[in-house]
Amino acid sequence: MNLINNHRLRLYFGAVLISFSPIFVSLVHVNPTVSAFYRVFIGGIVLTLYLLISKKRFDFNKSVWFFLFMASIFFAADLWFWHRSVIYVGPGLGTLLANMQVFIMMMAGILLYKQMPTRVQLFSVPFAVIGLFMIVGMDWNELKPNYQVGIIFGLLTAICYSSYLISMRQAQQSKINIIPIREVAVMSLMVSVILAFTAFFENESLIVSDTNDYLILLIYGIGSHAIGGIMIASALVRVSTTEVGIALLLQPTLSFIWEILFFNRSFSMIESVGVIIVLYSIFLSSNRTTRS
Repeated sequence: MNLINNHRLRLYFGAVLISFSPIFVSLVHVNPTVSAFYRVFIGGIVLTLYLLISKKRFDFNKSVWFFLFMASIFFAADLWFWHRSVIYVGPGLGTLLANMQVFIMMMAGILLYKQMPTRVQLFSVPFAVIGLFMIVGMDWNELKPNYQVGIIFGLLTAICYSSYLISMRQAQQSKINIIPIREVAVMSLMVSVILAFTAFFENESLIVSDTNDYLILLIYGIGSHAIGGIMIASALVRVSTTEVGIALLLQPTLSFIWEILFFNRSFSMIESVGVIIVLYSIFLSSNRTTRS
């Protein structure tokens, strides 16, 4: 079964693509808000150009426009909160808090969509989070005096990202288009406008002087955001929210592996076991059908 027709494969492929995001961000010499802006702006422009060439129309109804607008607000907030959470509590705890989205997605599935997770999935969720904790760890020496703010921002990151995923799910009312290119394009451009204003109020310039940085941001916007975002969004209405939440734990897990491969990051036995636990939890979840 090919990638286009297999929603579960699209979900995991998208998670793999966005797992490269921290690598791209670490390679460019720009402010996080600026890199986030170019991520969504470049991705949105490329997708829009494709749609214009393909003569696709943006004929959404009011409900879809509303949920795309909400998705853009939540995604921009997710990026804003996460970067500041990392500043206060460090990348380890910041990553762990952001990925509490897995619990929110599971609860959303139960309360909003009547998707009851299986016993295996109920086991997989906390098991995967334990594995993630073993990977990212927590260096208490990184905590700043006002780390409580960082913890709040981290949890808000999880809430905003979950809300973004749910909003994108609600925006896909048409069953005609398997791949939601139009929805992701519009959402991306909306987020870029929000981040442009954010950069302005933060007194950050959007000018990137380094050609190498532009090239990296181009790959970042097209690969991780545009293609990765489309793959994930296309699976939202066809995969249970619990499995989506667990599958997206691939991002921090694979990001850890990319650091080892590309930047010669040292790793411990505990971290290695954590990777195995997360991957096994994802495997368990993907091999069980959600009860509804």
